[in-house]
Amino acid sequence: MLNEIDLSRVDLNLLVLFEVVLEERHVGQAAERLSLSPSAVSHGLGRLRRLLNDPLFLRTPKGVVPTERAMDLAAPVADILTRTRSVIATAEPFDAATSTRRFKIGAPDGVSAVFLSPLLSALHVSAPGVDISVRQILPPRAVRTTDSVWDPVLPDIEARAMDIAVVPADNAVPARFVARALYEEDFVIAMRAGHPFSKNPTLNAYCQEQHLVVSLTGDAYGFVDDFLAEQGRKRRAALTVPNFMFALGVISETDLIAALPRSFLAMYSRYFGLVGVEPPLPLIRSRICAITSKAALMDAGVAWLFDLLERTARPSATG
Repeated sequence: MLNEIDLSRVDLNLLVLFEVVLEERHVGQAAERLSLSPSAVSHGLGRLRRLLNDPLFLRTPKGVVPTERAMDLAAPVADILTRTRSVIATAEPFDAATSTRRFKIGAPDGVSAVFLSPLLSALHVSAPGVDISVRQILPPRAVRTTDSVWDPVLPDIEARAMDIAVVPADNAVPARFVARALYEEDFVIAMRAGHPFSKNPTLNAYCQEQHLVVSLTGDAYGFVDDFLAEQGRKRRAALTVPNFMFALGVISETDLIAALPRSFLAMYSRYFGLVGVEPPLPLIRSRICAITSKAALMDAGVAWLFDLLERTARPSATG
């Protein structure tokens, strides 16, 4: 780890140089991107090698290849540069019409698939240079209730690993955060068109079907199974998949059924030939909220995006 004396010798441009060489895998092409001479890039790499005590990039007939140490450094360097660029960007007055900033939003795909289309349409009109990165997040455990299940997301917001999270949130967030409700969401039972269950959606039939469960960890047991156990019943979770978009493709080509968010299914069912029926048992209903920190809202760009999400994030059945 660098000590304070070492840090006083570090030129941030060396990290930018590292990032570009890693992407290009070629000193000449990196020099062209950076508007430098190849010798200047080579000189910078020499400084980095001495600083980090590693060759970092090895020459080949077709360019350079990163060492194992360089690959280990790739993510930390990218994170440092992302945060630095964000700090510099927030120091400038924010004008959505001319901004070229990139914002990061964290959300489950069953939620991001609902709010992204209207958000992108609004950006196209009012902020054509603004870019969005969506980070896929899902509960770290099988969901039995929305109470506190999304709490692990809060430290990531505070650390600015994401600017805003859009998640189910029925409880009040800690005072240092702000949450705004975007829409209400509940679940329906989804299946391919013509599936026998759509004509007989009873609890008995539900228990006899084979189920697909969306689970990041592969844990198929959740609040549905708690309810069934109370009734002396159980179901077979024949398959788990890590996200809702994956689930759409699978159930469209199999006899598996799955509980999917109502708004999400309404937007995409016609593309996959799916139908949804009301569940014969209690399923989660929750508010979908945009959450950020009060500190992040001091950034005019984040505050603008937070307001824009609140105005545009309305479920649509048109996709």
